[in-house]
Amino acid sequence: MISMEKHSIKTNMPGNARLSPGELKSTTRITRDAAGEPGKPTKLKYGPLLLWPVALFLIILSGCSKQQADMKATDPNVRADVLVLNTDEEFKKAYQNDIQSQDSKPGLNQRTSSHGFSFITLLELLEARLATAKYRDFDKAIKDGYADINVVVPNMGYHFMKSAIVDATFQATKPEILVYNKKANGSFELVAVEYAVPISATPYVAPEGFTGSADEWERNEDFGLWLQHAWLWRFNPDGIFHDTNPTVQVR
Repeated sequence: MISMEKHSIKTNMPGNARLSPGELKSTTRITRDAAGEPGKPTKLKYGPLLLWPVALFLIILSGCSKQQADMKATDPNVRADVLVLNTDEEFKKAYQNDIQSQDSKPGLNQRTSSHGFSFITLLELLEARLATAKYRDFDKAIKDGYADINVVVPNMGYHFMKSAIVDATFQATKPEILVYNKKANGSFELVAVEYAVPISATPYVAPEGFTGSADEWERNEDFGLWLQHAWLWRFNPDGIFHDTNPTVQVR
């Protein structure tokens, strides 16, 4: 796990119309002599004139394709309908391959997950979603006591903590930290919640968190806290409890 550091970032040619190289280099025409009879074929010397527009077209096409690929890799709004988990059904569908059942084995077409969690954990996560849904409205979070702690981390976001509830008790429905990212218009969007337990309360072992062993608690000595993310509102392909999320591009 990485530590939460105090740093901020504001941060073709048509398929049926292609010419062979030989055809591009020269074009043959038939001339006629003074009597109107066909003469010897001569080759026009404008091969390069035909070749450079084609080359220019291919260069432009290549640049457009690269730009589209780069946009898909870096723009968090690409496939937002999949990444942003507005409903519980979307949430369960997004993490369906991570949900493990003790009384069933993955089907032949279902991949196994290295960061799976139990069905009981799923229910706890759904309770956490229900409790934090109101904080998708950023103003409600501020009104409820969550304050900016000036922690902005790449592949995480902007952190807002409610210090009054930081204690030795873990409650899935009462996360001590809310993690937001900015939309293109500058407004905040809730992407994850984070739990914080003082290291002094449990100095030698990680706190008891969600049911099961899927938790990924981070011991952060800088803050004196055990920290645990849960990506409830934005899908994380690295796992719901992983600290960073590759789909989050901090604005």
